[in-house]
Formats: sequence, structure tokens, C-alpha cells
Amino acid sequence: MTNDTLSLKMNRRTLLGLGASAAAVAACPALAQGSDKPIRLILPISAGSGVDTIARAAAPALGKAFGQPVVIENLPGAGGITGAAAIVKAAPDGLTLGMVSNNHVINPAVFRKMPFDAINDITPISVVGATPLVLLANPKLPAKNVPELVALLRAKPGAYNYASSGNGTILHLAGEMFMDEAGVKARHIPYKGTGPMVTDMIGGQVELGVVALPAVQQHIRSGTLRAIGLCGAQRSPAAPDVATIAEQGLPNYAVEGWFAVIGPAKMQPADVLRVHDAVVAAFNSAEVREAMDKQGNVVRPTTSEQAASYFRSEAARYAALVKKANVVVE
Repeated sequence: MTNDTLSLKMNRRTLLGLGASAAAVAACPALAQGSDKPIRLILPISAGSGVDTIARAAAPALGKAFGQPVVIENLPGAGGITGAAAIVKAAPDGLTLGMVSNNHVINPAVFRKMPFDAINDITPISVVGATPLVLLANPKLPAKNVPELVALLRAKPGAYNYASSGNGTILHLAGEMFMDEAGVKARHIPYKGTGPMVTDMIGGQVELGVVALPAVQQHIRSGTLRAIGLCGAQRSPAAPDVATIAEQGLPNYAVEGWFAVIGPAKMQPADVLRVHDAVVAAFNSAEVREAMDKQGNVVRPTTSEQAASYFRSEAARYAALVKKANVVVE
């Protein structure tokens, strides 16, 4: 799956429908008619994480677009399952939404038991945008680019380590995907979060790892970590001098962190359109786009139909990788 999936052209009928719903939002901004209740935006991750930073930067503009205050609620736990379960169980009235990432569609393949169906028990609103991921190395590693790294790993199979923020996370699977595409081996070292893994990469306890670009730009600039290549299909405006892994000899390699807005299943079509238009208006606002640019994120909202299709394709993609890498979390 390439980034083109997220930029599919909407047909004329969809555009007309979205335009009509946008007018409806402008005429009557409160999502639930006659309600002064705030919009509850559940984040299935801890405060301070990437998606949390994104949501909090967009919250004022979201409140303006909805015509109602937006209250962010962090519900971390079980790799995002705790928070997602709260979204699934909420009333489908448009007053409870969630912002999720890749892990939402990865979890069904990783965890033996799931308390809900990650695809069928939600209403996709929009895959709002993406966060670039980057393959990093400790600068003492004798490899400065993808060809040199592949040669090094092939010469010494399993002799080097790559870190992740935990078993079954997108950072873990991005590393597994690289090893698979390059036909090389390295030992996986899971950490409890991005912070500890980055610290150990800088210290040399582990040699390699995939991390969200916004979290490590300062380390790349200072030289405490070396950027081997960007993981996405295209270069990032936040690091235009860093070539993609695909450019460097692995043309089928493309993965990024994405963030999406969802609601409970069985939301009414009119509510889905209203929520969609409010989300798109907020993230397309000048202040939110500026904040996303500073964070290194890319805004490219999809329709709800495109989001549903993307969720299914991403779930299938990661399920195949998880099975191949034998990744299971009890």
C-alpha cells in the first residue's frame, strides 16, 4: 500500500455531498442538535505521545469547527485497546470520537484476544494525516546509508540489534519490514516506549531503530543519531536531505505512522458527514497546518469511505507481516 491510497480523488457526487454537508455545518455548527455537551475525543495513548501532541494542537480549531468544546481524554493501556474499547462502547451520537494510529489495525493480528472488532465496530471518519518514520543508527555503526547497512547486516547476520517501542508496535513492524525487504537479520530489542529506546540508541546499547521523525530531528541535526533513510514513499519537507529507503535500493519499502479520527459503529450518515467536515476544516485551518508543519506531520484528510478501505488494507498488510515475523503478544 502506497501513500497514493490516502490521496484518491473524490468523485463529483462525493464532492457535492461534502460541500452540502459543509454548508449544513456552517449553518448549524453544533453537532448534536440542541446539545451543549462537549465533544469527547478519546486518545488510546498516554499524554505527551505523538498522537496526543497532534490532538492537542488541533483541539481549539476542532472546537471552533464543531461549535462545541472538545475535551481530550487519554485512556492508554493494552497497546491502545483500552481506549479503543471506550470509543466502541460509546453512543453513536457524534459526541464521542477517537483519534487512533496504525496500532488500531495492528492489534487484531498481535493480540490473541480482542474485546471488539477493530474494523466493524467503528465508524471511520477520516485518516487525517501522517507522521514520517525514519530508520536511525548510532553514528559509530559503520554504515551511512541503506546499501552500506544492508551489506553490513548481510556480512554478520544477527550480530546487530534493532530497537522498538514494544512488541507489535508500528516501530517494531517497520523494522521487521526492513529486514524482510532487504533479506537481512538483526536482533529485535523491545522497549517500553520511544524515550528509553532513543536513549539507548544514542548510548550505543542498540545500533538501529525506527522512530517517528518529529521525535528525533534534534538528534539527527546534532549528529547524536544518524538518519539511514526515511521510511515513507516520499521525502519529508521536515528533512528534505534525508533520502527514502525506497530511493536507496528497496523500492517496495514504504511505511509511515498515520493518525485517524473514528467514532462508534452505527453513526448516522448525516452525523458522519458533519464530523468529517468539521475535522477537515479544523486540520486545514492555517493555525493547525502551521502546528503540523512544525511537528513534521503531513495533513491529507481522506473521506470516510477512503478511511474504511484504508483500514482494511492496512489491517491485511500488517496481519501478513505479523504472521511472517511470528509476532504475538499474550
